[in-house]
Parts: sequence; C-alpha cells; structure tokens
Amino acid sequence: MSTCATASRDLSEPLAGTAATASTWLLVEQPGPWGTEALISSRLDRAVGRALERAAEGTGVRVALIRRPGRHADLHTGARHRVFVAHTLPGRSWIRTTALDDPAGLLGLDFAALGAGDPGGLTLRPHTPAAWEEYTGDPLVLVCTNGKRDRCCALLGRPLAGELTASGVHGTWEITHIGGHRFAPTLVVLPHGYTYGRATAQSVKDVIEALRQGRVVTDGCRGRSAWERPGQAAELAVRELTGEDGADALTVARTEGEAPVWSVTVAHRDGRAWRVSVAQVAGAPPRPESCGSPLGSPTRMEVVGIHTGRRPARGVRAMAAGRL
Repeated sequence: MSTCATASRDLSEPLAGTAATASTWLLVEQPGPWGTEALISSRLDRAVGRALERAAEGTGVRVALIRRPGRHADLHTGARHRVFVAHTLPGRSWIRTTALDDPAGLLGLDFAALGAGDPGGLTLRPHTPAAWEEYTGDPLVLVCTNGKRDRCCALLGRPLAGELTASGVHGTWEITHIGGHRFAPTLVVLPHGYTYGRATAQSVKDVIEALRQGRVVTDGCRGRSAWERPGQAAELAVRELTGEDGADALTVARTEGEAPVWSVTVAHRDGRAWRVSVAQVAGAPPRPESCGSPLGSPTRMEVVGIHTGRRPARGVRAMAAGRL
C-alpha cells in the first residue's frame, strides 16, 4: 500500500529545512484518542484547547498534546496532566515541568515571555503559582503518532515510540503533530528542538547520546525548531561544511530577504560567521504531501552558496545586533 512516506523516501526528498518552527514548546499530557485537530478533538476540554491555541498565536510558542506510548483506550479518567515547557534557543535552552488537575490553569501563562525564553512567564495568574520544577532527565523524545492526521504517523511512529520505551528511553512520549508526515517516523528532541525524520530506534539513541555530550547528530536532521525554514537549512549546511557538531555552537543571527530567496547569517560562538544563500524550490516530480491528499509539489529549502564572513570586532553579540 503506497503512503506519502514511501513516496518521499523513494524520491530521496531532502530533510533539511522542514522542521516546525517554535522557539518554545508547551506540551500537555492528554491520554486517550486524538482527532485530526487534537487540541479541540480529544479528551481535553474543547474550549480550553481553542483558548490555548489563541493565546499562543504570534508568541513563538507551539502547543501540542502528548501521551505515553501504548494503548490509548477511550477512558474518561481524572488523572493529573503532566506539562512540559521547553525553550530551544542555543545556549538558553531549558525545560520546566509540573502536573495540573485542570489544564485550564495554563491560560494564566505569559505566552509572550515564554516565547522569548523567560521562565518567569510560567507564573500562573491569578491563581496560586504551580510548582514548576526544572527538568533534569534525559532529553525528551517526542514521536509524532497521530494517525487521524496522517496514517504514516501511526503506522511508522507508534511502533518506534513503543520500541524506544521498551528499550529504556524513558523520555519518550507520543505527540500530536510536528508537521512533515511524509518524513515519518518523525520526532523532535527537547530542549534543543532538533527535529528528525525517517528515524529508527538506533538513530534516536545515537541522537540522545550525542546530546548528552553537547553534540548534535545531523544525519536525518530536519532542522532546529528555533529557526524559520531558511535558517534551519543554513545552519545544517554550515555544520556540513565545517564539521561543527556542538549543539549550541551556531546561531542564526539574521535572515534577510523573502521567498523565494534569502540571505542567512549563521554565527559561531567563537566569532566566525557565514552568509548562506537559500532558495525555495518546488519539489519534482509531484508527490502527495500527506496520505490521501492530491499530488503536489512541496517546496524545499536549497542552499545555493556559502560565503565566509568577516570576524566582527565584538564577537557574536555584534552580529546578533546586525553589525557585521
């Protein structure tokens, strides 16, 4: 049976520059089945789901539901909801966690502050603050498994999540949607925000072990969610060029232009910089972007040139301010 993931793999569709964009992730545990639009079609209160979507708009925060791998019977339970908030910018990444009886309390979060990486935005207003704790466990591995959105995520993602859990990857959760069904099984690793496609249990374990050591694996990497798609492709291209694997060594300091061509400045923490030319190109031949959808030409980010920049007198901070 043909699937969008099979077509994408057969066409060797590039992965770089295809990750969902989010500087911060808000993850709410919600057991049971998920619908296509999970925030409003699950056992989470529909009004709360819509309100969370609205609160996050334009803030850099992406809201998603998560659940532990396994069977998902349609049970009406009153269990507490585990919640994670993860910020993904290099050098400033963090995860905080709490448990709530009622996710409606999350509407008191300061979403703009969280999107900017300020954990002070976790204070729940006007109620008594929740007991947010720093998460110090292994990186969170969030495998997309929502078969109601695309069958590839269920057919390929759920077995992967189960295998990871069975083999002792304790930070594994299922997640509702991170985009790119045709790259299934696909996942995002937090707090760094690197997203991977066509993953295997062994490749995920390699990613986790590398991140424990402060390194990033680029094989199968779709990009870091902190950046827009041109920046994701540019960062990975600089890593390929230089061999740099430090997870927090590179920053997308500036992106200029608009579709279909951008100039992206990638900065190294040692002061080096690269100007990367990125073009948006339509994929050919036509293929389904999702199972059941008509044939289309999904765009990809293609790096067409990399130029070494001049070392600024004041280091990376000067580049981040736009002074090259």
